[in-house]
Amino acid sequence: MTPITEVEGRRLALSNLDKVLYPATGTTKGEVLHYYAATVAAPLLAHLDDRPVSFLRYPDGPDGQLFFTKNPPPGTPDWVRTAEVRRHEAQSSRQVVVQDLASLVWAANLVVEFHTPQWRAEAPRIADRLVLDLDPGAPASIVECCAVGLWLRERLAADGLTAYAKTSGSKGLHLLVPLAPTPSEQVSAYARVLAVEARNSLPELVVHRMTRALRPGKVFVDFSQNAAAKTTATPYTLRARAEPTVSAPVTWDEIEDCEAPGDLVFLAGDMAGRLERYGDLLGPLFDPDLARPLPDRA
Repeated sequence: MTPITEVEGRRLALSNLDKVLYPATGTTKGEVLHYYAATVAAPLLAHLDDRPVSFLRYPDGPDGQLFFTKNPPPGTPDWVRTAEVRRHEAQSSRQVVVQDLASLVWAANLVVEFHTPQWRAEAPRIADRLVLDLDPGAPASIVECCAVGLWLRERLAADGLTAYAKTSGSKGLHLLVPLAPTPSEQVSAYARVLAVEARNSLPELVVHRMTRALRPGKVFVDFSQNAAAKTTATPYTLRARAEPTVSAPVTWDEIEDCEAPGDLVFLAGDMAGRLERYGDLLGPLFDPDLARPLPDRA
C-alpha cells in the first residue's frame, strides 16, 4: 500500500520508500526524501525559487535508466506551479517551478536531480548570476579544478565581481557570481572571454573547448551553461552517482586546502552538519547589494 502523507495541506502518495537507490551506501528512497524535506529544504527552495526546473530522473538508482525532462512529468498535480518558458523567440514550453515544500517533496518522490537556469521565470533570458563549470579530464581531478577556480576568482575580482563556489556533486567545481540583471547572451560572451583568458594564462591546466581529445589531464572551463537554454545542477541537489553525493557549497579555504579528490566529496549525511556550521554559503547570491554589472569591456 502506498503511504499517504500531508505536506503543507497537500496530500502526497509516496512510493517505494524502502527501495535502495544508492547500493554503495544502502541509501533508501525514504532517506532521500528525508534529506530533501528535513535537511536542505530551506536553502534548496531559496535556490529553486522562481526558476524553471529541469529534472534528471533516476527512479531505479544511478545504475538504472536515466532520462532528462524539461516538461512537467505525467501526473503533475494541478497545485504544482508551472511557468511558460520562452528560451527562443519561436519556441516556448511549460516547466515546473518548485516553490514550496509540498512541491519539493512531490518532485523528490520522482527521484530527480534538480537543474535550473541562471535566470528566473519572471525574467526569462535575463541572468542574475554567472556560472563557470570546471570539469576535469582524467587524470585531472577536482584538485586541478581548485587551482583553476582560485585563478578565476582573482580574475573576476579584478572586474569587481565576487565568486562563490560549490562542488558539482560529480567530479568538478562550479563558480557562481551574482550579477545585476543582464541578457544571457552578454553573460555567455563574457564567460567565454574568461575561459579563453584562463586557457592562455594556464595552458598546462585549462582548455576552453569541449573537444574530448583536448581534455585529458586538463580542466575544461565550460562557459556554455550561461546560455539561456542551458541549466546547471542546483545547489544541494543529490546527484545520480554511485553514492548520494551533493552539489555542495564550499568555502574558499576548503578549495585552497584541497589536496586529494576526496577532500571535496560531500554526501547527503554531511549536509546537516555543514549547514549548522556555515549556513548557506551561497546565500550572498540573493543579496541585491552584491549583484554587480558586467564590466564595460564585457
